[in-house]
Amino acid sequence: MFPRIFLFTFTMLIGCMAHAETAFRQLTLQKESDRPLNVALWYPTLQSGMPASVGDNIVFIGTQALRDAKPAPGKHPLLLVSHGYGGSWRNLNWLAQRMSAQGYIVAAVDHPGTTTHNRNPKAAQQLWQRPQDLRRTLDAILAAPVLAGEVDNTRIAAVGHSLGGWTVLELAGARFAADRFIADCQNHPVLSSCKLLHTLGIDQPLAAERLAEDARDPRIKAVVSLDLGLARGFTPASLKQISIPVLIMAAQADSDALPAGLESGHLAAFIPAAWQRYIRVEGATHFSFMQLCKPGAAALIEQEAPGEGIVCQDGGTVSRSDIHQHLADEMGAFLQQALALPPRSGDTRLGSSR
Repeated sequence: MFPRIFLFTFTMLIGCMAHAETAFRQLTLQKESDRPLNVALWYPTLQSGMPASVGDNIVFIGTQALRDAKPAPGKHPLLLVSHGYGGSWRNLNWLAQRMSAQGYIVAAVDHPGTTTHNRNPKAAQQLWQRPQDLRRTLDAILAAPVLAGEVDNTRIAAVGHSLGGWTVLELAGARFAADRFIADCQNHPVLSSCKLLHTLGIDQPLAAERLAEDARDPRIKAVVSLDLGLARGFTPASLKQISIPVLIMAAQADSDALPAGLESGHLAAFIPAAWQRYIRVEGATHFSFMQLCKPGAAALIEQEAPGEGIVCQDGGTVSRSDIHQHLADEMGAFLQQALALPPRSGDTRLGSSR
């Protein structure tokens, strides 16, 4: 069990932020000229004013935040966010806003080559760069507290959806074997992740060598995977060595192309039980983890990209807003426990909900 003093301290931190507003700013990291990173930041501020809409467009609902406001004083936990293939920082803006309201600094990056506005094939085939994108973002935020506030170095976590889930697991110590993934795709060719094998450069010799490298970042104290893909390329041996808390959230309303049992289930099968919590999210499809769709959005998307209107579909009778509330509650509770004090050997297990 976590000592009461740490839970009390964390609760006080959240309490101090209860009346803070959420601020938002964007920046571009250009330290490496061939891979500039667009970064979105949400963070607590004590300033007030007229909030602006963030991430809103003709099909997706945005959130409200004060643009470029001064960060609130004090140290804050940090949550890094990684989007899925073809997505962007906007996909989890709903989660970023809620976590910032709880006192977190939240940083979401657009991964070159696999983001909405950058489908450069060469960049997409540098899959090993995705974890490094988050590492660069973390370095920049730690080096410049003026951007979003001062980070509590002992309370840094990462969350990712779909390919973003794969990305944050890399930071936790999961190791990817290209040959294992390619062989597995021979048995599961229908998987969406297998259809991206060449697009992501997994079949390229150089990529295979780079993907086998250890991308673990010891500064990351907990990770959350939201219905990830490419999981079956992670070696069981590396998953068994993970020793930070991992929350695995999978879509209950899955499909043959995006089967939770084969993807998220692969993590649950090998990550030590003491370090994981596995949840099948009732009513959620793979796309329920994304932002809210506006009325009529699916039809508009279908007009521009036939077949893509599926991103607005959820499963069963549970609304996406209710799914988001459940997700936020589960993640908030998990991170509060995990970041208060990392579990020691012999501590109470994080548990499982299958």
